[in-house]
Amino acid sequence: MRCVIARFPFDLTKSGVLDSMKGVKPEPGTGEFVTVGRRRYPAKQVGEVLTRQDRRDFSAGEVVRAMTRLGFTCGTFPAETVATSEHLTA
Repeated sequence: MRCVIARFPFDLTKSGVLDSMKGVKPEPGTGEFVTVGRRRYPAKQVGEVLTRQDRRDFSAGEVVRAMTRLGFTCGTFPAETVATSEHLTA
């Protein structure tokens, strides 16, 4: 499937995304996530791995739209996750 992320076109497939994310450890997340396999990855992490672009060059929404079109489950991390991670770093 052809999609545009950060004004650049990419031809992505579901199997290609699964292969690219294989062996990548999910970072602690806030905001939007993409479920790849059995793991929830922050959308920006997925976008960075797939496009090899800096995270500042695209929005999480661009990645979520593309991943939803490919059939991945996307959502927003619960507020408790954010509060818990802030508590642990304080």
